[in-house]
Amino acid sequence: MADPVTTPAQPKGATGVLVLADGTIVWGMGFGARGSAVGEVCFNTAMTGYQEVMTDPSYAGQIVTFTFPHIGNVGANAEDVESQVEGAVGCIVREEVTPHSNFRAREEFGEWLAAMDKIGLSGVDTRALTRRIRLQGAPNAVIAHDPAGEFDIPALLKRAQEWPGLEGMDLAQRVSRDKQESWEGGYWRLGTGYGRSPHDDARPHVVAIDYGSKDNIFRNLVKAGARVTVVPAKTSLDEVLALSPQGVFLSNGPGDPAATGEYAVPTIKALLEHDMPIFGICLGHQMLGLAAGAKTAKMHQGHRGANHPVKRLEDGVVEITSMNHGFAVDNSTLPDGVEETHVSLFDGSNCGIAIKGKRAFGVQYHPEASPGPQDSFYLFEKFVAMLGAQH
Repeated sequence: MADPVTTPAQPKGATGVLVLADGTIVWGMGFGARGSAVGEVCFNTAMTGYQEVMTDPSYAGQIVTFTFPHIGNVGANAEDVESQVEGAVGCIVREEVTPHSNFRAREEFGEWLAAMDKIGLSGVDTRALTRRIRLQGAPNAVIAHDPAGEFDIPALLKRAQEWPGLEGMDLAQRVSRDKQESWEGGYWRLGTGYGRSPHDDARPHVVAIDYGSKDNIFRNLVKAGARVTVVPAKTSLDEVLALSPQGVFLSNGPGDPAATGEYAVPTIKALLEHDMPIFGICLGHQMLGLAAGAKTAKMHQGHRGANHPVKRLEDGVVEITSMNHGFAVDNSTLPDGVEETHVSLFDGSNCGIAIKGKRAFGVQYHPEASPGPQDSFYLFEKFVAMLGAQH
């Protein structure tokens, strides 16, 4: 039986293509930027927030398949961008992107993608592609768009096959800030946009290490009562301590935590020895786990969406969370000094840890999720409450 994803011959009028490293060819209609890009194909089950997804640095080196069929209908606007650095290289959608129908839209999704140099592919059986990823794992591939429909398939296939993949790849340096920044952005409100963070030196000072962070993380730290300074991924221990932080935040980011951990983990270990309050999210959580003696592993398909149930082991409460990760802390490797605090109800994988005897914890999911869910904002309040506390 033929693969339901594949149409071997190019259909008339096809202006876009996805070429998987195993030779599978998926035709469709291209939109957004022209050209080609290589990455790992993943899927995201969120129904909203496609701009936030496409501009999340954690998606660097990835091509996102949206399982929700109607992507692009609300257009695009400058307020829903999560970063100004590299995010997803492209996206795959079921339906053709129609003209926007939302009062906040300022341009069409395809126009915005083109301006962001990201490639779109529509008209794809995303159910079949998602099922393939679930069964066989996330493949490497090249996505391409040419309005004339002219593609060098052998060259695209060769490029997909030669790309090394995300395992062992440190992408944090590619998407991190290159200089220190005092964060000034506030929380968003309908009708007024983003406010400014209060200039209040009495607020507890958090140094946030940027491994590829979403801006909404910093806004939530401000909302919870902190004053935030953001520093590049390779900031040294001495440079962090010179800023006199009352706590250190470890951000999300792309790539393999073990690779980024080559330079990040020694700093995190030293911060733990200084009894510094630490909060890590996603990649930051994974590297906190590595610093505490656990191991990380590449997941078969990863977790990406805005509806992932996570059980809080302390009291059995279930949080509905936003996730985006292809690596995870291996909970079978947690040493005695590390407590598992949260687990995924989809597959039992680790979603949270706390370091015993330290004011340090991390979660695999995204409590800063915008547009939601917002079940987990309490984690920012928990962290800020730790700052300056006696231990």
